[in-house]
Amino acid sequence: MTASLVDGIRAELREIADPALAPGQQAYMKSTMPFLGVRVPAVRALVRRLAKGETDAALLQESALTLWREAHVREERYAALALMALPALRGDAATLPVHEEMIRSGAWWDYVDEVAHRLRDLLDADPDRFSIEMRIWADDEDFWVRRAAIICQLGRKDATDRALLEYAILTNIGDDEFFIRKAIGWALRDLGKSDPDWVRAFAEQHPLSPLSHREALKRLG
Repeated sequence: MTASLVDGIRAELREIADPALAPGQQAYMKSTMPFLGVRVPAVRALVRRLAKGETDAALLQESALTLWREAHVREERYAALALMALPALRGDAATLPVHEEMIRSGAWWDYVDEVAHRLRDLLDADPDRFSIEMRIWADDEDFWVRRAAIICQLGRKDATDRALLEYAILTNIGDDEFFIRKAIGWALRDLGKSDPDWVRAFAEQHPLSPLSHREALKRLG
């Protein structure tokens, strides 16, 4: 069953690919792995259609890992991420090691930012457990893991664990890595949509980098 799903995804990706798109996609992502020429929304739609009705979490996770580890083109990894977003796996605590593997081995923003949405699902499902896990991630040696911990609450609005967000930001506030500073600003800007006063106060009280500060207050004036 795993082989059937994986083979079906690979075959259909190649059927709908537009090779004319591939060079531009590869250049934009600065990717050493080539592209076929399939846009991300089309990859997601293809995966949802081929996996429709599938509730076997183990099969879906195994298929995602196969696509990820054996990928020859970047769209195969996008398909793996799309499988991990399906309802049967969303919020499943057993997926955390898979998400971590994808972040560490992918090591680029397109992968990491998509995985961060799945971390949000885990937080929603078991906030006590995964707030601890994300605190550990916020202090990891790998800055991509730390980025994921900083942005893992995007879209949670009033459910945002402000103590976790504050910990993740303050643990990384002195890091001069662009992707960390951008993540800090992004996380604050997102929360600012629902709690602007908290974000303004945080920005006033802590020495954010100019990039983080600018991004955090971009829509708050």
